[in-house]
Amino acid sequence: MNKGLWIWPSDQNAQRKVMRKIAEDKHLIPAMTAMAKSKEGLSNAELDDSIGDNSEWLTLNVVRQLTSLGFVEFKVDFFGGPARYQLTDRGRSVLSVITGKPMQPPQQKPPTPSPAPSPAPQAATPKAA
Repeated sequence: MNKGLWIWPSDQNAQRKVMRKIAEDKHLIPAMTAMAKSKEGLSNAELDDSIGDNSEWLTLNVVRQLTSLGFVEFKVDFFGGPARYQLTDRGRSVLSVITGKPMQPPQQKPPTPSPAPSPAPQAATPKAA
């Protein structure tokens, strides 16, 4: 079954129809925009806050729709942190088409190199006369 409301179609006309439906929804674009701004992605609670409806059911529905379209991926933290939702490349390109603004992935800060140890001061050697 490759058809349905939340399946990303291969036909460009059908893709435009899906994008129109996404643009008309008052929760999908704010959720995608918030995920696009986040470096690590958003947890359920953070996504719920960005949607601003305080409904866990609505947040779950938004995530299901965006995941089924291939716009969002779910990243699990194996060390006890919250799992996070991140936009995929397809999600970024669709968001840029809908909003008219280019969406670049948030840049991760490069690790700061530790300063090199300064050389130990050398003791002055007496000169031979």
